[in-house]
Amino acid sequence: MEYLILTICAVILAETTFLVFKKHAPLRSSKRKVFVDTSALIDGRIVNVARTGFLDGDLIILKSVLRELQLLADGKDTDKRLRARAGLDNVAELERVIEINTEVLDDGEDPKKVDDALLRFAREYGGVVLTLDYNLIKVAEAEKIGTLNLNDLALATKTDFKAGERAKLKITEKGSGRGQGIGHLENGAMVVVERAAGKVGKEVTVEFERLHETSAGRIIFARLAKG
Repeated sequence: MEYLILTICAVILAETTFLVFKKHAPLRSSKRKVFVDTSALIDGRIVNVARTGFLDGDLIILKSVLRELQLLADGKDTDKRLRARAGLDNVAELERVIEINTEVLDDGEDPKKVDDALLRFAREYGGVVLTLDYNLIKVAEAEKIGTLNLNDLALATKTDFKAGERAKLKITEKGSGRGQGIGHLENGAMVVVERAAGKVGKEVTVEFERLHETSAGRIIFARLAKG
């Protein structure tokens, strides 16, 4: 009986050990590691980007980054305190995002040396640093370490559009609305042009009126320019 109990305990211990190993296994997985710094967590856009599923890899948040946020959240500067608390809230939100794996890693580093820790871990695991910190980006570039900058992403997806501006556009098809023609800008944005159904196959000058953004993409509404 004692032997049976010992055997059962050994099996349970083995299963528990496996689960613990599995929980901490992401750093050993083949996925790219994205080490998130304080500035990206405070900014908050990372949460929405993570929800889209576009981030390829595991998000790794170092404990030293959390401690840096904690120090700022407990500080006397009201603005920094509020932003740091928002950053801590964003960490909790990221852990709830099912589209990506978020892991907190106990690096044992001093929060005052968090940049050094981020670069060291990114180098060790062949990962990248997600940051908005210009100086950190420059240091990473000098050390041949990859970075991801949310500002660069925002600029890359920004629509070149201002109401009242004009542009040359080829009408490629009729729109779903009466008299509408459809064309596309170089960045892929769809332009719906009023009274252009009869201009299919022709290049016309249009004047932008308004922008409509949906999860399906960006649609710009325009009209045929006069004169």
